[in-house]
Amino acid sequence: MIDHARDLVSVREATERLLTAAAKLDNASVAEPSRLPGWSRGHVLAHLARNADALVNVLEGRPMYVSATTRDADIERDAPRPLDVQLTDVRESAARFQEAAAAPADWSRTVRLRNGVTDAAARVPFRRWVEVELHHVDLGIGYELEDLPTEFVEREIDFLAERFTGHPDVPPTRLTDGTRAWGTGREAGTPEITVTGPAPALLGWLAGRRDGAGLTVQGGTLPSLPAL
Repeated sequence: MIDHARDLVSVREATERLLTAAAKLDNASVAEPSRLPGWSRGHVLAHLARNADALVNVLEGRPMYVSATTRDADIERDAPRPLDVQLTDVRESAARFQEAAAAPADWSRTVRLRNGVTDAAARVPFRRWVEVELHHVDLGIGYELEDLPTEFVEREIDFLAERFTGHPDVPPTRLTDGTRAWGTGREAGTPEITVTGPAPALLGWLAGRRDGAGLTVQGGTLPSLPAL
């Protein structure tokens, strides 16, 4: 059962962690490369702000973005801004998201995201939580996958394992951190491959943040995952 109200609290806390950490940067370091290819830290912060506004659109029944081209142009436009402007934008857009999510609504309704993806409205706060936590890591300012809340790590592994389930290019795969286990990839009676490692390392691989070094693979080689 998705608890959207509890997730909204987690989004608020994650946003405050990110803003507190990013406030220690300066204008020069905001312009430096992030961990995402081709993006500076300013790109990451600009994306976080525009994503919050895009999810307001989703909650209020509008298209998430006008177009992919507009989305990318907005990020490029906002990326070079000074640190104080970036942080104000992230904070104010986050507040707009929280305000939209606080409005009375049918959380069981289906909403439309990017590229024709649909989901329950109740999952939108978790999707925002994912954006804030993973992009905090992407900033490369000392917050690592191992610092993510345990609940978040488990739920995001659940989400990503489900996303790749049934994908024809991913072999039947069992994921385990030694305590919990997840299945993903093509449907089969038994998995072909077992991937074992700490939960943050599994998440890093599934989310495209790590290459899988440190994971143990039995039954074959580490699968190549499609882009998210």
